[in-house]
Amino acid sequence: MFTDPTFWVAVSFVLFVALIAKMVWQKATASLDARAEEIRRRLEEAQNLREEAQAAKANYQRLQRDALKEAEAILAHAREEAKRMREEAGSKLEASLARREQLAVEKIAAAETKALQDVREQMVDLAVAATRQLIEANIDDKVRGRLIDDAVSEIPTRLQ
Repeated sequence: MFTDPTFWVAVSFVLFVALIAKMVWQKATASLDARAEEIRRRLEEAQNLREEAQAAKANYQRLQRDALKEAEAILAHAREEAKRMREEAGSKLEASLARREQLAVEKIAAAETKALQDVREQMVDLAVAATRQLIEANIDDKVRGRLIDDAVSEIPTRLQ
């Protein structure tokens, strides 16, 4: 049996297959581990972006509430001022009250517009950053080339 060449060929073949299987197994597990780590990293990054967006949203909501409180305080002060001025002079009161209320409304409108614009800009920046990261991570050179070719072929129709 030990002198038979087919026995030794069979033993060599089994050892060869075992070594190849071990190397393939190690490469496959390493590849899967790397992919799992990349997916975990992307999930953490998405979670961080989500938390940042929620924090920014909460901050702008707080700013909006503060602006509304300030506007309410301004309106309360304007009403008190109007009452005192009404007692002092009736004719001057009407012009002054209208002017102060208009300023308060304009301040409120400006504060609301500014707060909404800031929130929109922040959300757009976050969405663009997230989209850019997703596009860079998920589009290969073949898809990029196809998108460029499509864009170039559409130029004549868009220029008309």
